Amino acid sequence: PIPMTAPWFDPNLYAWIPGALLGLIGGGIGGPLIGTCASRGRPKKLVIAFLIVVFDACAALLAAGIFAWSKGQPYGVWYGLGFPGLLGLLLFGSITPLVLRRYREAEARNGTRSPALS
Repeated sequence: PIPMTAPWFDPNLYAWIPGALLGLIGGGIGGPLIGTCASRGRPKKLVIAFLIVVFDACAALLAAGIFAWSKGQPYGVWYGLGFPGLLGLLLFGSITPLVLRRYREAEARNGTRSPALS
């Protein structure tokens, strides 16, 4: 087994923060943003940039969780970082093709076509 080192932070006080931020930003802000904008075909760059930023942040959280696990951090530290990262990657990775399809459908209805989303 990997020897445990001093915790990076107190998991009893702070391990909930990454998951809460993912829920607030990804679900509370991203859900309405994506739901109202993608079906109307507007503002495409903002929505896609939002997806990329959240996806990258989740990848960083997962990497930090894996790194914490490899360094022998307590369960609350590596799980508190890694699980929201994994969950976000799965959720946002699975909805991105759907969002792009909604933009294609909106562009087909409006008679415009973007080569970037073809």
